[in-house]
Amino acid sequence: MFELPKLPYAYDALEPFIDAKTMEIHYAKHHQTYVTKLNEALDKMPALKNKTLLELLGNLSAIPEEVRNAVRNHGGGHHNHSLFWTSMSGPSGRISEPAGQLAKAITENFGGFTKFRDNFTDAAAKLFGSGWAWLVSDQSGKLTIITTPNQDSPLSQGLEPLLGLDVWEHAYYLKYQNRRPDYIAAWWNVVNWSDVSGRFKV
Repeated sequence: MFELPKLPYAYDALEPFIDAKTMEIHYAKHHQTYVTKLNEALDKMPALKNKTLLELLGNLSAIPEEVRNAVRNHGGGHHNHSLFWTSMSGPSGRISEPAGQLAKAITENFGGFTKFRDNFTDAAAKLFGSGWAWLVSDQSGKLTIITTPNQDSPLSQGLEPLLGLDVWEHAYYLKYQNRRPDYIAAWWNVVNWSDVSGRFKV
């Protein structure tokens, strides 16, 4: 049975950039629903219960059609949000830019952190409807920016998600209403670059 992971900070730790009420609803309601629905789907297929999220999402074509969409949607929602929470931090864990190998790779692939940030922001702002913007790496370590609709996971494309931004309206509407660009600009202030850098393997 999959479980809701412990949030690594208090609901108000990301204030004023992400408000406490949004964090509470997003985590305790939305993410919990993905976990619950994923477990319900897997109850129908006991043979899948011992698989990890990587195994499930990394080979969706092998998932029986009866539960494939549920695994894609709810398994993706569970994995995406689990990564999202740890990709942010309260004031004590914040640094303004990545360091080490990830910083070097960002410079090599995008021409510097500022250009990467601008490109990522543009991709997130222009994504139509609900979905995610991602910094991902392929098996060779090459970095790219992609977007995925709904709760689709980069794992299903054979890519390693390093940093993801949730641009579903439930992630920002209480504070920012329809002002997605304002939410994106605020979110950069809470990115946990130590955590993101730790995911990058060269």
